[in-house]
Amino acid sequence: MKSLFLFIVISIIYNISAPRSSEELLKQMYDRYHNKWFHVLTFSQTTENYRNDSLIKTSTWYETIMYPDKFRIDFEDKKNGDAVIFRNDSAYDFRKGKLTSSKAYKNDLTFLLGGLYFYSFNDILNKLKAFHYDLNKFHQDKWKGKEVYVIGSDKQSEKLNQLWIDKENLVLVRLLKFDEKEKEEALFENHIRLGEGWSERACIFYVDDHLVQKEYYHNCIANSAIDSLVFEPSLFGRVP
Repeated sequence: MKSLFLFIVISIIYNISAPRSSEELLKQMYDRYHNKWFHVLTFSQTTENYRNDSLIKTSTWYETIMYPDKFRIDFEDKKNGDAVIFRNDSAYDFRKGKLTSSKAYKNDLTFLLGGLYFYSFNDILNKLKAFHYDLNKFHQDKWKGKEVYVIGSDKQSEKLNQLWIDKENLVLVRLLKFDEKEKEEALFENHIRLGEGWSERACIFYVDDHLVQKEYYHNCIANSAIDSLVFEPSLFGRVP
């Protein structure tokens, strides 16, 4: 009888605390990780590129993230000077140490995978709306045998931008986008705990259900000492 009573009490508490909307879920995520998530993440990455679902190239990338909005990728040997820097809402491409292009670019993945915890909660809501997620839509689902919450849709079949959030750890495990007349899907797997936050260690990307890229992270290190000037395009190649 006591066990049954305890089960009922726990069930009631769980149902009360379970989010009933996208905004309630985001608030729970924010309360759990705001001012706790690591500020810097570095790792090396094995990148596999695919065409027609067949592997065509494998390379090594070296990545540095400084949340909320700085991200740098150095391709293969850093001495080659081939890199891209994402900073604020812009992207800067370098080849052989020279800036070859710069353009406006809203780096939604850096935001979704950790950057959001460095903004005010209202800013998070506004940014997600700008990324075309309908925060009035929400449902619960299952993904690879685990319970998830889904931001942006009332059911899986809707062709709307969606964020699939692991119910236990409140981290992003799947993303769906339908903005450019095509379906984009990204999976985030093999998470590792780093301090009070998490990092995925495998990412898989599809376009119109065709595999285009796989990424595997190695040597993930949180909060290493990084000079923020490595994200300054005008100083490219001059900051170690």
